[in-house]
Amino acid sequence: MTLVLPPRLTASAQRLREAAHRRGLPTVRLPTFEVPAGTHADHLHAGPTFADAVAPLLGIAPLEAPHDWLAGLPRDFTRREITLITIDEAYGLRRPAFVKSPNDKSIRAMIYTDGSRLPGPDAVDRQTPVLVSDIVDFVAEYRLHLLDGAVHAGSQYAEQGRLRLGPATADALAFGADLLAGFGHTLPTAIVVDVGPMSVRAAPVPATFLPTSRC
Repeated sequence: MTLVLPPRLTASAQRLREAAHRRGLPTVRLPTFEVPAGTHADHLHAGPTFADAVAPLLGIAPLEAPHDWLAGLPRDFTRREITLITIDEAYGLRRPAFVKSPNDKSIRAMIYTDGSRLPGPDAVDRQTPVLVSDIVDFVAEYRLHLLDGAVHAGSQYAEQGRLRLGPATADALAFGADLLAGFGHTLPTAIVVDVGPMSVRAAPVPATFLPTSRC
Protein backbone atom coordinates (compact mmCIF):
# COMPACT_ATOMS: atom_id res chain seq x y z
CA MET A 1 0.00 0.00 0.00
CA THR A 2 1.25 3.47 -0.92
CA LEU A 3 -0.02 6.95 -0.10
CA VAL A 4 0.33 9.58 -2.86
CA LEU A 5 0.69 13.24 -1.85
CA PRO A 6 0.60 16.45 -3.94
CA PRO A 7 3.56 18.73 -4.75
CA ARG A 8 2.63 21.25 -2.04
CA LEU A 9 2.20 19.78 1.41
CA THR A 10 -0.12 21.52 3.83
CA ALA A 11 0.40 21.20 7.58
CA SER A 12 -2.20 18.44 7.71
CA ALA A 13 -0.58 16.61 4.77
CA GLN A 14 2.80 16.74 6.50
CA ARG A 15 1.30 15.24 9.65
CA LEU A 16 -0.45 12.58 7.62
CA ARG A 17 2.83 11.66 5.93
CA GLU A 18 4.56 11.42 9.30
CA ALA A 19 1.79 9.20 10.65
CA ALA A 20 2.01 6.99 7.55
CA HIS A 21 5.76 6.55 8.02
CA ARG A 22 5.28 5.64 11.68
CA ARG A 23 2.93 2.88 10.57
CA GLY A 24 5.26 1.66 7.85
CA LEU A 25 3.11 2.94 4.98
CA PRO A 26 5.21 4.12 1.99
CA THR A 27 4.45 7.61 0.64
CA VAL A 28 5.13 9.24 -2.71
CA ARG A 29 5.10 13.01 -3.16
CA LEU A 30 4.54 13.81 -6.82
CA PRO A 31 6.51 16.90 -7.96
CA THR A 32 3.92 17.79 -10.64
CA PHE A 33 0.44 16.75 -11.75
CA GLU A 34 2.07 14.08 -13.93
CA VAL A 35 1.93 10.48 -12.73
CA PRO A 36 5.15 8.64 -13.64
CA ALA A 37 4.68 5.36 -15.47
CA GLY A 38 4.60 2.40 -13.13
CA THR A 39 3.35 4.38 -10.13
CA HIS A 40 0.92 2.35 -8.04
CA ALA A 41 -1.00 3.58 -5.00
CA ASP A 42 -3.91 2.62 -2.81
CA HIS A 43 -4.40 5.98 -1.08
CA LEU A 44 -4.44 9.62 -2.16
CA HIS A 45 -4.38 12.77 -0.02
CA ALA A 46 -4.96 15.90 -2.08
CA GLY A 47 -7.21 18.81 -2.89
CA PRO A 48 -9.92 18.51 -5.56
CA THR A 49 -7.85 19.90 -8.45
CA PHE A 50 -4.91 17.55 -7.91
CA ALA A 51 -7.21 14.62 -7.17
CA ASP A 52 -9.18 15.17 -10.38
CA ALA A 53 -5.92 15.09 -12.35
CA VAL A 54 -4.18 12.08 -10.82
CA ALA A 55 -6.85 9.86 -9.25
CA PRO A 56 -8.06 8.33 -12.55
CA LEU A 57 -4.45 7.54 -13.54
CA LEU A 58 -3.93 5.77 -10.20
CA GLY A 59 -7.17 3.83 -10.43
CA ILE A 60 -8.56 5.62 -7.37
CA ALA A 61 -12.13 6.93 -7.27
CA PRO A 62 -12.62 9.65 -4.61
CA LEU A 63 -15.97 9.52 -2.83
CA GLU A 64 -18.19 12.60 -2.60
CA ALA A 65 -21.41 13.45 -0.85
CA PRO A 66 -24.37 14.53 -3.02
CA HIS A 67 -24.20 18.22 -3.92
CA ASP A 68 -27.39 18.91 -1.98
CA TRP A 69 -26.45 16.93 1.15
CA LEU A 70 -25.82 19.91 3.42
CA ALA A 71 -28.80 21.84 2.05
CA GLY A 72 -31.05 18.83 2.65
CA LEU A 73 -30.31 18.46 6.36
CA PRO A 74 -33.03 19.59 8.80
CA ARG A 75 -32.59 23.00 10.34
CA ASP A 76 -32.30 21.30 13.73
CA PHE A 77 -28.83 20.27 12.58
CA THR A 78 -27.75 23.21 10.40
CA ARG A 79 -29.27 26.04 12.50
CA ARG A 80 -29.20 28.24 9.42
CA GLU A 81 -30.75 28.43 5.96
CA ILE A 82 -28.70 26.66 3.28
CA THR A 83 -29.84 26.31 -0.33
CA LEU A 84 -28.33 24.68 -3.40
CA ILE A 85 -28.83 26.78 -6.52
CA THR A 86 -27.01 27.52 -9.75
CA ILE A 87 -24.54 30.37 -9.78
CA ASP A 88 -26.78 32.01 -12.37
CA GLU A 89 -29.51 32.18 -9.73
CA ALA A 90 -26.98 33.33 -7.13
CA TYR A 91 -26.17 36.35 -9.30
CA GLY A 92 -29.58 37.65 -8.19
CA LEU A 93 -28.62 37.79 -4.49
CA ARG A 94 -29.10 41.27 -3.07
CA ARG A 95 -27.83 40.51 0.42
CA PRO A 96 -24.59 39.29 1.98
CA ALA A 97 -24.29 35.50 2.04
CA PHE A 98 -21.69 32.79 2.43
CA VAL A 99 -21.27 31.02 -0.91
CA LYS A 100 -19.15 28.00 -1.84
CA SER A 101 -18.95 25.06 -4.21
CA PRO A 102 -20.61 21.92 -2.79
CA ASN A 103 -17.55 19.66 -3.07
CA ASP A 104 -14.69 21.20 -5.02
CA LYS A 105 -13.17 24.66 -4.66
CA SER A 106 -14.04 26.12 -8.06
CA ILE A 107 -16.03 28.88 -6.32
CA ARG A 108 -14.05 30.41 -3.48
CA ALA A 109 -15.74 29.81 -0.13
CA MET A 110 -16.30 33.24 1.39
CA ILE A 111 -18.83 35.91 2.28
CA TYR A 112 -20.04 37.82 -0.79
CA THR A 113 -21.74 41.16 -0.21
CA ASP A 114 -24.18 40.33 -3.04
CA GLY A 115 -24.44 38.19 -6.15
CA SER A 116 -22.57 40.69 -8.31
CA ARG A 117 -19.35 39.81 -6.44
CA LEU A 118 -19.39 36.17 -7.57
CA PRO A 119 -17.19 35.02 -10.48
CA GLY A 120 -18.90 36.10 -13.68
CA PRO A 121 -20.22 33.97 -16.56
CA ASP A 122 -17.00 34.65 -18.44
CA ALA A 123 -15.16 32.64 -15.75
CA VAL A 124 -17.64 29.92 -14.79
CA ASP A 125 -20.55 28.09 -16.39
CA ARG A 126 -23.92 29.57 -15.41
CA GLN A 127 -25.23 26.13 -14.37
CA THR A 128 -22.45 25.59 -11.81
CA PRO A 129 -24.07 24.56 -8.49
CA VAL A 130 -23.30 26.59 -5.37
CA LEU A 131 -24.34 26.40 -1.73
CA VAL A 132 -25.72 29.65 -0.33
CA SER A 133 -25.81 29.96 3.45
CA ASP A 134 -26.76 32.46 6.11
CA ILE A 135 -23.66 34.05 7.61
CA VAL A 136 -22.54 32.51 10.90
CA ASP A 137 -19.40 32.61 13.02
CA PHE A 138 -17.79 29.35 14.12
CA VAL A 139 -16.11 29.30 17.50
CA ALA A 140 -14.09 26.22 16.50
CA GLU A 141 -14.13 23.68 13.68
CA TYR A 142 -13.53 19.94 13.83
CA ARG A 143 -13.01 17.37 11.09
CA LEU A 144 -14.59 13.99 11.70
CA HIS A 145 -13.45 10.96 9.71
CA LEU A 146 -16.35 8.63 9.03
CA LEU A 147 -16.22 5.01 7.92
CA ASP A 148 -19.13 2.61 7.49
CA GLY A 149 -21.53 4.80 9.42
CA ALA A 150 -19.32 5.51 12.44
CA VAL A 151 -16.94 8.24 13.57
CA HIS A 152 -13.50 6.62 13.57
CA ALA A 153 -11.34 9.70 14.26
CA GLY A 154 -11.58 13.45 14.65
CA SER A 155 -9.50 16.53 15.37
CA GLN A 156 -9.78 20.28 15.65
CA TYR A 157 -8.39 22.26 12.74
CA ALA A 158 -9.54 25.84 13.35
CA GLU A 159 -10.53 28.29 16.08
CA GLN A 160 -12.22 31.63 15.38
CA GLY A 161 -11.47 31.14 11.69
CA ARG A 162 -7.74 30.54 12.15
CA LEU A 163 -5.71 27.35 11.90
CA ARG A 164 -5.47 25.63 15.27
CA LEU A 165 -4.79 21.92 15.51
CA GLY A 166 -5.89 19.84 18.46
CA PRO A 167 -8.03 16.91 19.59
CA ALA A 168 -11.75 16.73 18.92
CA THR A 169 -13.97 17.48 21.91
CA ALA A 170 -16.49 15.03 23.31
CA ASP A 171 -19.28 17.36 22.13
CA ALA A 172 -17.97 17.31 18.55
CA LEU A 173 -17.78 13.52 18.52
CA ALA A 174 -21.24 13.22 20.05
CA PHE A 175 -22.72 15.58 17.47
CA GLY A 176 -21.12 13.54 14.70
CA ALA A 177 -22.63 10.36 16.12
CA ASP A 178 -26.09 11.96 16.27
CA LEU A 179 -25.74 13.22 12.71
CA LEU A 180 -24.74 9.79 11.46
CA ALA A 181 -27.58 8.11 13.34
CA GLY A 182 -30.08 10.12 11.33
CA PHE A 183 -28.32 10.73 8.02
CA GLY A 184 -25.34 8.42 7.76
CA HIS A 185 -27.17 6.40 5.11
CA THR A 186 -27.12 9.45 2.80
CA LEU A 187 -23.30 9.63 2.80
CA PRO A 188 -20.63 7.51 1.09
CA THR A 189 -19.11 4.76 3.22
CA ALA A 190 -15.90 6.77 3.76
CA ILE A 191 -15.90 10.56 4.01
CA VAL A 192 -15.09 13.47 6.31
CA VAL A 193 -17.60 15.90 7.80
CA ASP A 194 -16.68 19.21 9.37
CA VAL A 195 -18.66 20.36 12.41
CA GLY A 196 -18.40 23.10 14.99
CA PRO A 197 -20.13 25.28 17.58
CA MET A 198 -21.30 28.54 16.10
CA SER A 199 -22.94 31.84 16.87
CA VAL A 200 -25.28 33.53 14.41
CA ARG A 201 -24.15 37.11 13.92
CA ALA A 202 -27.54 38.53 14.68
CA ALA A 203 -28.27 36.19 17.58
CA PRO A 204 -25.44 34.37 19.35
CA VAL A 205 -26.06 30.70 20.05
CA PRO A 206 -22.96 29.48 21.87
CA ALA A 207 -22.07 25.78 22.06
CA THR A 208 -24.47 24.82 19.27
CA PHE A 209 -22.91 22.24 16.97
CA LEU A 210 -23.68 21.99 13.29
CA PRO A 211 -22.07 20.82 10.06
CA THR A 212 -19.85 23.47 8.47
CA SER A 213 -19.02 21.63 5.26
CA ARG A 214 -17.95 18.23 4.08
CA CYS A 215 -15.72 16.62 1.48
